Amino acid sequence: MLKRRIVLQGAGAVLSMAGAASWPQSQAPVRILVGAPAGGTTDAMARILAPSLSQSLGRTVIVENKPGAGGNLAAEAVARAAPDGQTLLMSFTSHAINASLYPSLPFDPLRDFTPLSMVATSPSMLVAHPGLPVANVAELIALAKRQPGRLNFAVGAMGSSLQLAGDAFKMQAGVQITNIPYRGTAPALQDVLAGQVELMFAAVGNVQAHVRSGKLKALAVTTRKRLPAFAEVPSLAETLPGYESSAWFGLFGPARLPASTTQRLADAVRAALQTQEVRQRIEGEGAQPGSSNPEEFARFVQSEIARWREVVVFSGAKPE
Repeated sequence: MLKRRIVLQGAGAVLSMAGAASWPQSQAPVRILVGAPAGGTTDAMARILAPSLSQSLGRTVIVENKPGAGGNLAAEAVARAAPDGQTLLMSFTSHAINASLYPSLPFDPLRDFTPLSMVATSPSMLVAHPGLPVANVAELIALAKRQPGRLNFAVGAMGSSLQLAGDAFKMQAGVQITNIPYRGTAPALQDVLAGQVELMFAAVGNVQAHVRSGKLKALAVTTRKRLPAFAEVPSLAETLPGYESSAWFGLFGPARLPASTTQRLADAVRAALQTQEVRQRIEGEGAQPGSSNPEEFARFVQSEIARWREVVVFSGAKPE
């Protein structure tokens, strides 16, 4: 028995040393950098996850906002950080879009990061002012083809995923609809509500109340399938097969993270997303929780970069 106890204790010491080598023993907090201002959805995703990650990792997890250049400032800081798991990035769809939108970047969106996990997706909706004489997407396409260039899309931010959702629609439907740029979603939405602009792609959370009240007409959702909360609203894919466009939020580390550190962080995210509190808070932001393992998330990001490159080239979009 004594010999067995010594062997087991030795094995435990080896495992402990392996864990110490794979995770920094410093008491410094783990930082999640967010390339968007406080109060936005990306910021909210990081702050929703932080307490659960702190509990799982046994380390304080703090959120730092580093907005600018469409999320590139925060991404560059993480790309340059030490690969020790102490500096992470909560990023969003722009991580894939910026690879084509910007002529040059100070980092590589694939090689300079370790994808950890998807966190959530945020579906969008194609809405119209009630006065627009169309009842569905097929009628909208027919009208746009009869009167090329007459209809307009309100766009809260040029180069955003919502602008490119509209451009992907125009590319696939073969129609000309003019983008009208605004400085933010709120003024863009206000002009659609007032009938100054006919159409808009918007996050479901931003327009659902107006749709339910009848102030806006919901023509389609951008997810591949209908949303349970709006089962009566068809998906764009029902008219344009293969169409899909949802904003996404995911957690990254710098490149060359040790495999054990990568797995520990990914497991912590997955555990957080399985709790009712975290899921409810994400859904309260108009998003849908959804985790993935690092390999799945890496493949997803690679496919997103390729998919959005085609749309950016078609649209001629430029960063603001």
